[in-house]
Amino acid sequence: MKDSPLHIALVGNPNSGKTSLFNALTGLHQQVGNFPGVTVDKKTGFLDLDDDIKAELIDLPGTYSLYPRRADEWVAYKVLMNADGEEVKPDLVLLVADASNLKRNLLFCSQILDLKIPVVLALTMNDLAEKKGIKIDVNGLATDLGVPVVSVNPRKNKGLTDLKKLLTQAAKSTNKSFQRNFINTSALAPVAIEEVQKLFPHLSDYAAIHYLINHENFPLSDSHQHAIEKIEKDNQFNPTKTQAEEIMQRYQRIKSTMKQNVVEPDPLQKKLFTEQLDNVLLHRKWGYLILVTVLFLLFQSIFWLAQFPMDGIEWIFQQLSTYCNAHLPTAWWSDLLVNGLLAGLSGIMVFIPQIMILFGLITLLEDTGYMARISFLTDKLMRKVGLNGKSVMPMISGFACAVPAIMSTRNIENKKERLLTILITPLMSCSARLPVYTILISLVIDNKYYLGFLSLQGLVMMGLYLLGTVMALIVSYVAKWFIHIKEKSFFILELPVYRSPRWKNAGITMVEKAKIFVQDAGKIIMVISLLLWFLSSYGPGNRMAKVKEEFANAIQLHPEQKAILSKELSSQKLQNSYAGILGKAIEPAIKPLGYDWKIGVALITSFAAREVFVGTMATLYSVEEENDSSLREKLQSAKHPDGTKVYTLAAALSLMVFYVLAMQCMSTLAVVKRETKSWKWPIIQFVYMTFLAYSMSWIVYQIFS
Repeated sequence: MKDSPLHIALVGNPNSGKTSLFNALTGLHQQVGNFPGVTVDKKTGFLDLDDDIKAELIDLPGTYSLYPRRADEWVAYKVLMNADGEEVKPDLVLLVADASNLKRNLLFCSQILDLKIPVVLALTMNDLAEKKGIKIDVNGLATDLGVPVVSVNPRKNKGLTDLKKLLTQAAKSTNKSFQRNFINTSALAPVAIEEVQKLFPHLSDYAAIHYLINHENFPLSDSHQHAIEKIEKDNQFNPTKTQAEEIMQRYQRIKSTMKQNVVEPDPLQKKLFTEQLDNVLLHRKWGYLILVTVLFLLFQSIFWLAQFPMDGIEWIFQQLSTYCNAHLPTAWWSDLLVNGLLAGLSGIMVFIPQIMILFGLITLLEDTGYMARISFLTDKLMRKVGLNGKSVMPMISGFACAVPAIMSTRNIENKKERLLTILITPLMSCSARLPVYTILISLVIDNKYYLGFLSLQGLVMMGLYLLGTVMALIVSYVAKWFIHIKEKSFFILELPVYRSPRWKNAGITMVEKAKIFVQDAGKIIMVISLLLWFLSSYGPGNRMAKVKEEFANAIQLHPEQKAILSKELSSQKLQNSYAGILGKAIEPAIKPLGYDWKIGVALITSFAAREVFVGTMATLYSVEEENDSSLREKLQSAKHPDGTKVYTLAAALSLMVFYVLAMQCMSTLAVVKRETKSWKWPIIQFVYMTFLAYSMSWIVYQIFS
């Protein structure tokens, strides 16, 4: 066994089945989506090629050529050029090509060949090529290109054994430069290439050309940078002209290769099912109606399918609390267990069904290929507000989580459109807001149906998601006038074919997202729940002692009112605790929105993560009201000191709007800083979203009061 694994770079065009092959080879279940740009950063996994060779497979972002334009394409480019600042470089390239669109894929393939890195070519989408009537001579293609070629179907685990054999043979080959030149790259700039190779003897002719074109983006010393610039100047090297000549030569050779090894059908043959379906789904009128219907069914399903499992989980925790209160002795540790640990756990577990259903349905939409159509349909609208159709993908991903959604904006070439997309994506209601919406909707919106199937609660939920989307578009329209980046924008999107959804993939995604929620969000909720239990059970100085002393005196004077006084004691203890003092301090600022001090505490704690709101309320009300009723019932009966209900329709709607629009996620701010490389934009984001949330919540409260 080798001390260090073989490093294999997995590369290919977007939407060529690259990530599916990565999952099939490594057994790791990464995100698999049937739309371009799903891979936005390097992912790694390990596989055993044989008893002697263990390989590390590096899944690089999809790219169309070795001339990067987007941030994600630069990631792949720098790894292949060994210019990403890391010591580890690929020993071997596993190149994935779509057999149903081979001509376009061969451009990138030919460029990789000329870098002189050992290559194995895997042809995917062979079933689709067959349906199109395309026949490929695999052996002839391998001979023509000078590299091993194999047909695979990662969705059905076909051809993987043959692929591993070819990778093993390539890894053991002593002749690492076995493939010949695809085109005569040395003729493009012979003298300049030779001079660059004197500086870097290990470079191939084609790699030397890239050093001439992109050396400013490589981690080279100042002396090397100046030397390359001098070579460019002395030889009057023209990057644009060289690139154009290279691409023209490559397509001439690709045309010859296709003619010898690929049989294609008459283009006048009948359209594929995909094209026929697109005539309906991308129709100028019906396409938008279908889109709205799909999104409507998505949000309705969250309530339809999740109601019974949520009720079941809620009932289990009620029974656990009842049992513990009945059988455990009265002590601080039993109070911590019931009102801290169990209350926090219930706030996590009860919302797992909805989160699983949301991610499952989104995965099915991605898998079928419909997600890319949404980008196409909305491009015209997006352009009016300063964005383009590619902004839709991060925005829709924001319904799940803003952090990976913001990272996926690397797929947007235009800098201004990318920045605008980053600024508005957190306005899309992520899954962390779902627990907040659910509990508040259940408090003030009747669970009734129109026409037997239209849930009123589902309609309100959809309205909240639409509010975030509409506000995002308005903010983008306003912000585009203040961001002065002038750059031409092009919307070029490859529409994937429609495929039947992989139910197993959806199931795996649902389970993984539930695990992530429990492990990541759950940890935060539990820590804050336990901390809140302490802050709401203890207070500064002798405040608690005074409250208990007053209670003891009151019991002596009015023993018949012990039950009423006990409830009053719990309320007074909470108000005099650390949490109560903090809540009372900020209450004047949030009172115009219809909130009490307990909601204020929840607003503060949920800046760590939005879903902490529910755990906070569960802990506060468990400490105050030592009974076995559910959180929903406790919130339903919550009252202000004057006896009026806390959660009125106006207050609950105001709070929902606040959570739709407020920036309450530290992780999102951190990733915005990372992507923009500046604290300026996350600060602007935090300020404008907080102002928007406060002002809109105040307006809603005034309207419904």
